[in-house]
Amino acid sequence: MGFRSVLSKPFAKYIVNDQKKWSMDAINTQFKILESIVAKAKNTQFGRDHFFSEIRNYEDFKKAVPVSDYEGIKDYIEKIKKGESDVLWPGKPEYFAKTSGTTSGTKYIPITKDSIPNHINSARNALLTYVHNSGNSQFLDKNLIFLSGSPIMTKTAGIHTGRLSGIVNHHVPGYLRANQMPSFETNCIEDWETKVDTIVEETLSKDMSLISGIPPWVQMYFDRITSKTGKPIKDVFPNFSLFVYGGVNFQPYKGKIFESIGKTIDSVETYPASEGFIAYQDTLDQEGLLLLLNSGIFFEFIPADEYFDENPTRLSIGEVELGVNYALIINSNAGLWGYSIGDTIQFVSKDPYRILVTGRIKHFISAFGEHVIGQEVEKAMNHALNLHPEAELVEFTVAPQVTPESGLARHQWFVEFDTLPADMTRFREILDQKLTELNSYYLDLITGNILEKLEIIPLKKNAFIDYMKLQGKLGGQNKVPRLSNDRKIADELMKFRF
Repeated sequence: MGFRSVLSKPFAKYIVNDQKKWSMDAINTQFKILESIVAKAKNTQFGRDHFFSEIRNYEDFKKAVPVSDYEGIKDYIEKIKKGESDVLWPGKPEYFAKTSGTTSGTKYIPITKDSIPNHINSARNALLTYVHNSGNSQFLDKNLIFLSGSPIMTKTAGIHTGRLSGIVNHHVPGYLRANQMPSFETNCIEDWETKVDTIVEETLSKDMSLISGIPPWVQMYFDRITSKTGKPIKDVFPNFSLFVYGGVNFQPYKGKIFESIGKTIDSVETYPASEGFIAYQDTLDQEGLLLLLNSGIFFEFIPADEYFDENPTRLSIGEVELGVNYALIINSNAGLWGYSIGDTIQFVSKDPYRILVTGRIKHFISAFGEHVIGQEVEKAMNHALNLHPEAELVEFTVAPQVTPESGLARHQWFVEFDTLPADMTRFREILDQKLTELNSYYLDLITGNILEKLEIIPLKKNAFIDYMKLQGKLGGQNKVPRLSNDRKIADELMKFRF
């Protein structure tokens, strides 16, 4: 065993013990964070505008700080971009994480000196928790690959600006840099297909033990390797033992990923966002991700069905219930206040607090009042795939068809299969039946002859890759929305149908 694997075990034990301490005192931990970040930001422009000096408790905070999305803080961000200090957080941000928004255009999310540990230490702790739980630390002595965006930075008013994954790349601990792949030069390649091909060439001769990235882009990497070598991944990288992923639900991709590998290996799910590292998988055998309640973020939760109300209910961690769909709100030492990151979650445990990511607050279908969410379509798809093990899924998205050329309105499922179901008609029936079980409003619309059963539209090979390429969003941290309430994506994908 190498020094990394040997030293990781006592450190992993320390991290897990600390994790247990704060997770057993979660409510108190959260209120201490709220008190701390409000006190530190009271003399910022935002703090003065919202009377932070008068806040004594959570009720005061809710009255003083409204819930908003990026548009709500955009004026403050613009002041930072003009060079002003002490706007949302003392001083200036260390970085801007640059992301593309659907309504706000390009978003500049601040990352401060105080919030950097949330991103870096949380990723580290996810791996160390796995080491402690599994006993597997040998992977740390071999080559590790992180499929991410370019680490190239620009400057905005003197503030380093780039993709979150690129920013994090600059903070990979020194003890991992020696065996980190790909090389910095390769990671700087902007064209994703060229980058993947270069990564393949660079890694084929390496002893890869950990591979990390968003599943569809990792699958693309695997496909290029298999195409070049004619071998499954396990024969190319015999010591590959851990897959780390985030950004999407793994279940729809799991079958094809493991088939490409040629065996089942351990996996660790993480929940990083530009606004903060939210949660990670802390067990090998229990559902859900541990919500990181001690990492500079004070979380709030709004019942998803109230989110668009004028005065929605805002809850702290001690007030949540299991199985309820909540919009996730954060207040952080990055200077984000009452900030809706756009995701919805459900709690599956309160001892400790573990969550599932259920979708995006604005990614749903309710063209007919059904309000179908991402979790429901993914559960339905997973159910159909389980009953059709011969079928292999690449990617899918769902949109409403309100004005079909014939028949009733319906949901259209745009699906790229690597291997088609043996009986597509039966597959469609199972998919539709499961969705009616998961969503009673959808059932009512079907039985009331408002909607007809869903339609599956099979797409050509590489349809989603080609679509994302046309949008200029191939690779990196980009993802295809699982659901749309309009036809913007659907109409583009119609060009790729069989």
